[in-house]
Amino acid sequence: MGATVGELIPIVGARRACQLTGRSRASHHRHAQGPVHGPPAPRAAPANKLTDQEVDALLGLMNSPEFVDLAPAQIWAILLDHGAYLASISTMYRLLRTRDLLRERRRQATHPARVRPELVAREPNRVWSWDISKLRGPTKGVYFDLYVIIDIFSRYVVGWMVAPTETAELAKVFIADAIAAQGVTGEVLTIHADRGTSMTSKPVAALLAELGVARTHSRPHVSNDNPYSEAAFKTLKYCPAFPDRFGCIEDARAFCAEFFAYYNHHHRHSGIALHTPASMHHGTADTVQAARAATLTAAYAADPTRFCNRRPAPPKMPTVAWINKPTITNDAQKKS
Repeated sequence: MGATVGELIPIVGARRACQLTGRSRASHHRHAQGPVHGPPAPRAAPANKLTDQEVDALLGLMNSPEFVDLAPAQIWAILLDHGAYLASISTMYRLLRTRDLLRERRRQATHPARVRPELVAREPNRVWSWDISKLRGPTKGVYFDLYVIIDIFSRYVVGWMVAPTETAELAKVFIADAIAAQGVTGEVLTIHADRGTSMTSKPVAALLAELGVARTHSRPHVSNDNPYSEAAFKTLKYCPAFPDRFGCIEDARAFCAEFFAYYNHHHRHSGIALHTPASMHHGTADTVQAARAATLTAAYAADPTRFCNRRPAPPKMPTVAWINKPTITNDAQKKS
């Protein structure tokens, strides 16, 4: 066996002994000293440390109205230009950091949380959603505005309009015409929209108040609060026939007239059990559903093996639609 460090040290010295045995000299000396007991000795305060009074004065100055919106480097330079030196820039940063003041130091305006809209419709003409989308015109920078109102229960487009611009007065007339065409009384209808300028305008608000129609708005920057209008515009603009640009406003109106006629009367919507919006809106969906069930029953009777001996049925029709499904309160849970 080779000699240990302790055996070699009297002969060749500690340095050579560590080299020969491959042992770190620092490890050797640390082990030779033995374990250190007790906490380390406290460090002496540096001679240039600010006193508590100086720290309070400096923090008060940086948080004063004159300097509260400035960075420490700016404060340091301004004080220096006025012939005053209180601390270095790094010291200012350190003091602000230790007191969690590196963020905005001014008092910030706070806004109450927007109410989450929760709307429920169990039949047509109870909740409408409306929005405005841009359609590209013949040249860059030219747009037409497409106004659309959709019934969230039936997915029926109860009104649409292509206008050369977006104004609150146009929106007011558009909504009034849709309500009159559907013969809806204000007491049963709620109209939902996002927070666009036309949607929150005084003319629209005054019209709905006069008609007794309730109105709700999406929360800021929350597109999910207006899903039905967003989905309708996506269906429109992803249509294979949708052009990149419209040559004129008459072209845009002609295309939308054809599209919304197809959408309302021929498009089988997956959200309403593959019925057309017009069938759901005008109450013929139950008859269509019964006919579908009869057709499937006849097909099953003719060849059950084709359906793996499982009686087929058409997709279930929805009984409710909502914008943000209402949360169940504790009281409602107890009653159920």
